[in-house]
Parts: sequence; C-alpha cells; structure tokens
Amino acid sequence: MVGRGRFEYVSTATMFLVILLSLDGILMTQVNSQSPSISALFIFGDSLVDVGNNNFLNTMAKANFFPYGIDFSNGATGRFSNGKSPIDFIGEFLGVPSPPPFADPSSVGSRILNGVNFASASGGILDESGQHYGDRYSLSQQVMNFNNTLNKYKTMMNATALSQYLAKSITIMVSGNNDYINNYLLPELYRTSSNYTAQEFGNLLVSKYKQQIMALYNLGLRKFFLAGIAPLGCTPNQKARGLAPPRRCVELVNQMVRFFNEGLRSMVDQLSKNHADAIFSYGNSYRVFEDILNNPAAYSLSFVDRACCGVGIYRGQLSCLPYQLPCAFRSQYIFWDAFHPTQSVINVFSWRAVNGPPDDCYPINIKQMALR
Repeated sequence: MVGRGRFEYVSTATMFLVILLSLDGILMTQVNSQSPSISALFIFGDSLVDVGNNNFLNTMAKANFFPYGIDFSNGATGRFSNGKSPIDFIGEFLGVPSPPPFADPSSVGSRILNGVNFASASGGILDESGQHYGDRYSLSQQVMNFNNTLNKYKTMMNATALSQYLAKSITIMVSGNNDYINNYLLPELYRTSSNYTAQEFGNLLVSKYKQQIMALYNLGLRKFFLAGIAPLGCTPNQKARGLAPPRRCVELVNQMVRFFNEGLRSMVDQLSKNHADAIFSYGNSYRVFEDILNNPAAYSLSFVDRACCGVGIYRGQLSCLPYQLPCAFRSQYIFWDAFHPTQSVINVFSWRAVNGPPDDCYPINIKQMALR
C-alpha cells in the first residue's frame, strides 16, 4: 500500500488518472454516455496500432502466433501486444467498434461502415523504412489503400452522405517509430544517418508526414489525432544495444525523437491555422510514457527495464518467438516485447488520448474532438 509520502512525488494528473482507472467500469459508462455520434475511425500507422494487416503480407513482422494475444479474448490476431491495441481501448471509450484490418478479404460491406484500420507493422513515413522485414504498407501506401476504400463507400452512399460521413469520422495516425528503429538507427542497412543530421531527419519526416495528412484531407477527412513518438531510447531494444549505462535510457535516441515531436506539434499549429474547416491535435506520447517510467508504482507496474517476452539482453532485445513462454506477471510489466508502451500500459495511453489534459493532447483530446 502506498503511503502519503509516496504520493508527494506523483503529479496531480497522475493521481487523478489512477483513481479513474481503478473505477474502470464507472469510467466506461460515463464516457460512453457523453459520447457524440462518430461515423467511423480510420487508423494509419505501424505495429502499435496494427490489428492484423501484416497477417496478409509476405513479411517477418507478424504477431499472429502465441504468446501474442495471450490476454486477448480472440487470441493472437496480429496485435503486437499481450492483449488489446490502443484502438480497441479508444473505440471502447468512445463507444465505437474497433475497425477491421484493410487487408482482410472479409473487410467489405457493412463491416467497414465503422471505419478501417490501415496500419502495418514495420511500415513508416518513408517508403523504405522497415523494408528488411519484407512487405509492409508504408504510410503513402496506406493513404492509397484509403482511397481504394473510399471507392467502396461511394457505392454505398451518395456524395452528400459520404462527405458528412467523412467529416464526422476521426482519423488516428501513429507513425514515425519505424523511421528511427528500422531505418535511421540501423546504419548497417540504411544510409539516412549518414545523409542527415538528427535534426534534418526529424524535419524530413515531418515534411513527408504533412504531405500524407494533406492527401487524406483532400480526400475528405477532417478530424486528425496525430500521436507523437514515445522515448524510444528507453525501450529494451535500444537499451540492449549498449549505447548507454546499464538500466539507463539512450538519451541520444530520445533527443532524436524530440526533434520529430517538436516539429509535429508545430505542424499541428500550422495546419490548424491554414485549414479552419478541420481539426488537428497532437498526442504527447513522450510525456505520457515518461510519466509511466518515472512513476511505475502509481500504475501498479513493477518491471521497467526488461520485456515480458523476447530474447537477448534485458529479456527483450528482439520480439517474441513463436510459442515462447512470457513472464508470469504480465500486468506488472511496462514492455511486452523489445518494442511494444503491455496491455496495462496501452490502457493508460489510450485513456489519456481520449480524456487527457492539454499537456497530453494539444490543443484538445479525442473526446473533445468528437464533440466538435
């Protein structure tokens, strides 16, 4: 039991969140009762939000085997976690079903009316990121896939109805992670670290990202939640590379990520100013994850430095191997494998994305976005 002295080190926001999370059932009822009508969720990004697209691609980046999904009711579905994805939780908080993966042949007709998930593990903002894993949908390909889906909607509703449908939908984008861990930070495979400084690379990513966001805007989407990158230097994968003292985060990597995040937040301001008919919001994943790392006990977490599943230094230099036995106390771990903020942590991220204050979601959170 945590005494009063321990709480003196925890922010007010953190204490408030812990109280709410302990009343999960009550919270869910309150959120859903206040939720507006949301047409659909459209998801773009990488393995953090992939719910099975890579199952249908010729790639090594898959999570459709045990122990992935060990705590998920449907088992291993392609979600890179022991349980739910952020989109599952966000959908629950908003009262909207988690949309199906684009690549699934059964994602047609009424099944796509609640939206579609285009995210692909190992895919990045740059087309070449993650190519050593095999096939994947880069962000530009995901945008093209959305355009294909749009053609399906055109056969299901008239132009006016479709325009209103898209305007009331929420677009969630989680991209950029693989442009670092599966591109810039692998100089043996990619030349980007030789061609760009960390600041230049961050600017390049933001510029390319903006192009794809505007492509989606031009296709009719109007509400965008853009998640920043968490401190990648604190993942078991980066710690295992020996670039920092034992049990310390790799600050050099975290600084790279901050360049990107700063540019992404500035882009949100610019887009909001230039496109008054749309809403853009920045999700401060870095801040949320940093809070969890600094105050693990406040979230009932005990294991900060190693993954629950994986192999190598700190048990988590690599992703889970098929049929590998994970740790026994999964709910107490921050990391599930070498790269993936367990279900316990995903729940926190998702709740703060939907309900968090401006420090978490700038300038507004997903729930506030849905009300507009």
